[in-house]
Amino acid sequence: MSVTYVIGFSVRPDQRERFLGLLTGVLDAMRHESSFMNATLHADPADRCRFLLHETWADHQEVLDVQLHRPYRAAWHEALPDLLTAPRDISMWTPLRVDGQERYASA
Repeated sequence: MSVTYVIGFSVRPDQRERFLGLLTGVLDAMRHESSFMNATLHADPADRCRFLLHETWADHQEVLDVQLHRPYRAAWHEALPDLLTAPRDISMWTPLRVDGQERYASA
């Protein structure tokens, strides 16, 4: 069964560009994983240093056992304490339904 992770980030203002650069590398790499379904990165319009990431994967256990240990995630995970003002807020959800169209405003 698929699982969606909803992850909130509060980024240090002086680390915003580094945060986005490292996260972009992870998102670009993980989209090629066979168990990856989709991801959406949101920016808070009222606070340029707050972000929300939705990631949906085919299997939670595979994420824990395999995906979190991919080499392309190492620099990202190591940098998080320097990038964030507080630990990530991570919650896990089971999708019941997905609707939408493939058009989004560019960031």
